[in-house]
Amino acid sequence: MQTTQAPLVLRAISSMATKALLGELVQAYQAQTDVMVQVESVGGVDAAKRVQAGEVFDMVLLASDAIERLIASGHVMPDSRSDWVRSPVAVAVQAGAARPDLSHEAAVKAAVLASPTLSYSTGPSGVYLEKLFGRWGIADEVKARIVVPPPGTPVGALLASGKAALGFQQLSELIALPGIYVLGTLPADVAFITTFSSGIPTVIASDAARVAAVQSFLTFLASAEVEAVKRQQGMDWATA
Repeated sequence: MQTTQAPLVLRAISSMATKALLGELVQAYQAQTDVMVQVESVGGVDAAKRVQAGEVFDMVLLASDAIERLIASGHVMPDSRSDWVRSPVAVAVQAGAARPDLSHEAAVKAAVLASPTLSYSTGPSGVYLEKLFGRWGIADEVKARIVVPPPGTPVGALLASGKAALGFQQLSELIALPGIYVLGTLPADVAFITTFSSGIPTVIASDAARVAAVQSFLTFLASAEVEAVKRQQGMDWATA
């Protein structure tokens, strides 16, 4: 009796910023190959903690600085990092709300100071904004107005519900949410773009066939053939 070999299943963990994009790209890849890819998307901080705690994944897809920390701690193979997509920080308000001017740095600062409540994620964009508010000298002034999104809750959900009046997050996480209006990305003088990278955990390093399968998928993620899909999701091609 002839037996059919079960398809190879690769397990990945990613941040929420790339969830929708990875959903599309995984479908496209699986249509071309006999490899199944299962991606779990969670908050970037939580994802890194799970990798550090020893949970087994075949690949990790996080902001580049998080991947570098996992390499430094020995949880990701040193030579496995690959940059595959870039994502700008955008600004949004509740649908129907007033739309502040965000055309330059001073305008963004004025909008922040005028907003009764603010929200941003705990990921790279949030770290950047905290530094920006500090540079502007307004960190203490706005601290009490900041609404921190619960784990797994997008900033856009807080805007849509009226719990926050002005929100900052990766464009990819705001672009398709109902009940909000995306004002656009931060202007050039304060723009912030996160590079998302992939890495292969050291726990699978001894399985050459599995590592090769992961590398094939990661090559696909960074290829020119998926550039249009990335742009549709508010991102761009990391190697461009």
